[in-house]
Amino acid sequence: MVPITDPLSFAEVLRRHRHAARLTLEQLSEASGVSARSLSNMERGRSRGPQHRTVTALADALALDESARKQLIELARDGRLRDHWTRPTGLCALPRSVGDFTGRAAELAWTNDLVRAGASPGAAGVGLITGPAGLGKTTFAVRAAHALRSEFPDGVFFLDLFGMSPHPVAAGEALALLLRALGVADHEIPNDVPERASLYRSLLEGKRVLVVLDNAASEEQIRPLLPSGSHGRVLITSRRLLAGLEGVRRLSLGPLPVAEATELLAGIVGDRSASDGEPALTQLAQLCGGLPLALRIIGNRLVSRPGWSAAELVARLANEERRLEQLSAGDLKIAKAFGMSYEQLAVSARRVFRRLALVPGRDFDAALAAVAGGISAEDAWDALDELVDLGLLQDGASGRYRFHDLVRLFARDRLQAEDTATERDALIETVTSWLLRMATTAGRWFEPAYGRPDRPDPDLAHLSSPEEADHWLRVNVDNWLGALRHMASIGRFAAVLDCAESMNWFSDQWMHAPHWYEVFTLGAEAADVLGDPARQAKQLNMLAWVHLVPREDLETTLRYTAQAIDLATRSGATVQIALAHHHAGGALRRLGRIDEAIAAETQAAQIHKANGDMDRYCHCLGALGTCLRDAGRHTEALEQYLALLALLNDDRSGMTPSVAAFLRPIVLARVGECLGSLGHRAEAITKLTEAIGLMEQAQLPVPQARSLETLAALLADEGRTGESRHAYARAAEVYEAIDDAEASSRCRDLAAASPQPPKAG
Repeated sequence: MVPITDPLSFAEVLRRHRHAARLTLEQLSEASGVSARSLSNMERGRSRGPQHRTVTALADALALDESARKQLIELARDGRLRDHWTRPTGLCALPRSVGDFTGRAAELAWTNDLVRAGASPGAAGVGLITGPAGLGKTTFAVRAAHALRSEFPDGVFFLDLFGMSPHPVAAGEALALLLRALGVADHEIPNDVPERASLYRSLLEGKRVLVVLDNAASEEQIRPLLPSGSHGRVLITSRRLLAGLEGVRRLSLGPLPVAEATELLAGIVGDRSASDGEPALTQLAQLCGGLPLALRIIGNRLVSRPGWSAAELVARLANEERRLEQLSAGDLKIAKAFGMSYEQLAVSARRVFRRLALVPGRDFDAALAAVAGGISAEDAWDALDELVDLGLLQDGASGRYRFHDLVRLFARDRLQAEDTATERDALIETVTSWLLRMATTAGRWFEPAYGRPDRPDPDLAHLSSPEEADHWLRVNVDNWLGALRHMASIGRFAAVLDCAESMNWFSDQWMHAPHWYEVFTLGAEAADVLGDPARQAKQLNMLAWVHLVPREDLETTLRYTAQAIDLATRSGATVQIALAHHHAGGALRRLGRIDEAIAAETQAAQIHKANGDMDRYCHCLGALGTCLRDAGRHTEALEQYLALLALLNDDRSGMTPSVAAFLRPIVLARVGECLGSLGHRAEAITKLTEAIGLMEQAQLPVPQARSLETLAALLADEGRTGESRHAYARAAEVYEAIDDAEASSRCRDLAAASPQPPKAG
């Protein structure tokens, strides 16, 4: 037997072996059982890759040795591979790309990077695109595949894995579909899944192919479908995060920005966008929450109903109760898209999902989810993970979760459909009561006499320090404020008043928060209904503070203090009488009525001292110093501040340490201001610098910004221009942080206007 060593085709090698064996086609056909016609097609190159069993039959009939036998089998295999890549099948064809595709420039750049990035040996470049329902993951992947088509001369294939259906495509079935698309005949497809995967990978080896695996259900479904070579690329889309997939690059698709959403909507409605107007289309885009599916539904509705205007549809969508109904056009329904994800959830996760719709604020944590779901914190974490995995919740920083606006409406719809009215009312009571008790407990951490509770409420989240209480109140403000409103609306006035009173001292920590007027108004109304004039006076005093400090509405401050004094006098609440005089003194001072202000502050100080309330007494002493300063009596003001500073530094004064720590940097800054006004600039700069450092530590941005501005002016007067410019710039930053844009701009201008210090030499 003559061995064949030249790199010839299967046809040529077979013909040489037949001639060497001195057999005709008919004789080889009779010996092998392969038809003469098939043999003729093989030798003429029409059949370049006969099946393995056919080739082994020919090798047996030709009595080939092991080397020649192996060569013939491998040539047939190579021929089959070439057949697969040249045989058109029309299977797994890439869908068309929509003509009005809009935006996603950064995301498309990500797919370009994926294609061009070098893959590690033995691993295909795999991109995983995840996101909730309605974000256009499939549309995006198809668009990207069309844009990249020229990079893949060996083919682009698309397969829908039906990941959200009750019966996703099994890995074996998916492999069979892909193998058929690659030209493998049904009878050649192995029965075993690993063998199918092996054949699939061998067919793709060395080929520039892009495979789009759409709507994946799980890691187990995907893993057998990933090629092993470094030439091909795979794009996977899934609502699930598929966190178990290793070695993939991930892209989380989000809603379209308003501008791109409006552009997409304008592209869908076409020429009529001019008559509808951009403002109305922008409103529609916002109501759709940037979800491409919702935008397409709304656009299709407008196109199919020429008599409708975008403004009319805006009015319809503005009604939250019916918004999901309006987001429907033919077989496109936003609720149906969300529903497919909802059906994937375990029963317990469904319950948590729909009940979270009753949370008053925009976001929440696992502790609140546990309360809403009536489950343990551990089970709540599991449910939240499942909801995030399916895109029904978005997770953010520090363990906070939130709904997309339309998903929240879907959750509310499911709650209405699956929970009874009695169950819903009980749940609202549970959630709002818990939130209000948490807020009240957190607020009391800032009361001077408050200590760690001996028996904390076991139903509440644990707070172990003022810092934790501060954090909880700030991040949950929408939730506890919503609970406060609800409790007021159903007549739970005692709980409302308790919560409002607990915010008395905490409000100093967050004095420029916008909600204090509402909190203390609800508190005052609750006290009025409960017939408690002393507590009502306390809430009116807090409203006087709101208009004195954050709002700077001085006449309104005086109206509230007058009401508080009347109520407090009738009820004998001397503390509230003193507080009202103190707030009135602050308003009168700012109105330039200094003598009246001094009289009011003096009266307040006397009452507090008689009551043994050193904390409030010292507040009034500081206010008296400020009155003297504003009157231009700087020497007297300095003496007043220095005496107060001595009290603050005296451990035997009876002051609460936390209150002393709060007042100390403020009074120290006032000392510096007075020294500066009296011409002692060097000493003033020292005092102000020390005060600013203490304010930084105590997180007192409002007095810190003012003190920085005063320091900057003194430094400029001393000729220390570089330090002055730095202080003005720092003051501008702090003013900006507390949303005082006017003061921030003023300080930036002063920093820029300060002369540059002369260069040395």
